[in-house]
Amino acid sequence: MRFAVTIMLMSLAAPAVARDIVLGLPIACDLGETCYIQQFVDHDPSDAASDFACGSLTYDGHKGTDFALLSRAMFAAGVDVIATAPGTVGGVRDEMPDILQGQTGAPDTNRRECGNGMVISHGNGWETQYCHLKRGTITVQSGDRVAMGDILGQVGMSGQTEFPHLHLSLRHRGEVVDPFDPDGAITCGVIADTLWATPVATPAGGLISAGFAPDVPDYDEIKAGNAAAESLAPNNNLVLWGYAFGGQTGDVMITTITRPDGTKIETRADPLDRPIAQYFRTGGRHAPSTGWPVGTYTGAVTIERNGASFDVMTTMITFR
Repeated sequence: MRFAVTIMLMSLAAPAVARDIVLGLPIACDLGETCYIQQFVDHDPSDAASDFACGSLTYDGHKGTDFALLSRAMFAAGVDVIATAPGTVGGVRDEMPDILQGQTGAPDTNRRECGNGMVISHGNGWETQYCHLKRGTITVQSGDRVAMGDILGQVGMSGQTEFPHLHLSLRHRGEVVDPFDPDGAITCGVIADTLWATPVATPAGGLISAGFAPDVPDYDEIKAGNAAAESLAPNNNLVLWGYAFGGQTGDVMITTITRPDGTKIETRADPLDRPIAQYFRTGGRHAPSTGWPVGTYTGAVTIERNGASFDVMTTMITFR
């Protein structure tokens, strides 16, 4: 779902003078299932920010596309970064620790915002840059030739980052190019001609994960990927949580719990009062004095946008 606006914005990316590069996905994941696009190139030349769809999935001065993992558990398991096009490896860095900014021990990223990664030259003035790779996983060195799909390393948390992701920048003769809008002709959501070899879905936000817990989980537990309980005891509280990205002003998260007998518990969070990159909300009930009936409970987390259902995720828990 997209939101058109009437103000046309100039692009920061210079128009691509020739369509002589075709890109594959730079990450080995199922886009929309096990990873998602958190940020796009910023096309607004002012202090504000706007992505190619005139949306808010970007921030001021952002010069690439961020492919994010669902959790830090996926980072620990390892997700490959792959060459998006054939070329020759230029500079490589593989020395920065995987410590998110804001956490204890986070390194100084001045002039090293990219963290671990590399630049690959593709000829005819084209180059890609891969940022935030996991230290110790990079498989290439300067001068190596790579083919599209070759493994370069793994998604990490190095450099200026607050969540595990791959930042991919594309440049032509030194100028940033948005692969979703290579000509810089803002279309406000109509994807006409991109540089991707196969179409890439670009939802304007949505649910990342959902689960049940005995109490409101800590946000860091949700981002780490270990907040969802496997089962609950009858005397536990019943909390359903949803974790989302790309929130728009006015979005509402609704949690609906269906008990084994078919009765429902529904809660609605307050509407978002501003766009927000990532957020979570919860709903549920305290345990009744007699405890919850044993059985399987189903949870549905819905994001409502402009009065209509925008995204839905379901999950289940068993009281034993």
